[in-house]
Amino acid sequence: MSRPKPESSAKPKLITFHRLIAGARAPMRADRSAAGSLPTRAFRYCEPATSAAAFGWYVFPPTSFSLMWDGDDITWSFAGAGTWLPLKAAQFPDFREQFDAVAPPEIREFSPPFLGALQEPGLVQMWTGLILRTAPGWSALVRAPANIPRNGGYELFEGIVETDRWFGPLITNLRLTKTNVPIDFRADFPLLQVQPIPRQAYDDTTLNDYELVPDLDGLRPEDWDDYYDTVVRPNVQEHRPRGQYAAAARKRRARGGDPDPGK
Repeated sequence: MSRPKPESSAKPKLITFHRLIAGARAPMRADRSAAGSLPTRAFRYCEPATSAAAFGWYVFPPTSFSLMWDGDDITWSFAGAGTWLPLKAAQFPDFREQFDAVAPPEIREFSPPFLGALQEPGLVQMWTGLILRTAPGWSALVRAPANIPRNGGYELFEGIVETDRWFGPLITNLRLTKTNVPIDFRADFPLLQVQPIPRQAYDDTTLNDYELVPDLDGLRPEDWDDYYDTVVRPNVQEHRPRGQYAAAARKRRARGGDPDPGK
């Protein structure tokens, strides 16, 4: 099916989230405290940790639910289900009817499944209830939330999706790591972090542009000067302010970054 795309002179947003499941919690900008889980000292002084935590948007499950795996089969349950249901492929409750009521005729009956058990043992695919679109040249890194402690019952796979070209369900794959115990997913707690990355950043041409300095003898005088400024100078100051790196980084951010990244 091909439809004409509307023309627009407006600059596209870096990322647009389309929420298909009404009532699901909307994505929200990730915060520097990692949803309040960073220790206070790290929040105040560890700029690398807080910058990583704030990079992107939190995405939540569209509803609270639970999974259980006995080593062979997976079951699932949710509020109001009243029992554990075998998981093969499951639609979000009542969503198929809502989707078919508004979708064009040729798209009806193609609503995305909410959960599906994959053929590999303990692997589950989950749809977030979202579709997203990024600006031309940008992709979406979909991963576990940065610096937020994980539930011990599952591990998330990471993926990079070219969401400027691919307009489909935002899904994640997860591996269950515990058997015979309920593994809970909360609708009010971040499940994923979506981070925008320019496609050039992970292109082979970019990633193959590297070198190795094999030993200490390879450090140049300017490298030693930079090491002194970064490591030694703060430790030999008579009055050493705490969080110098964090303060300098925040000042750069406040003025819009360095005009020349090489300086």
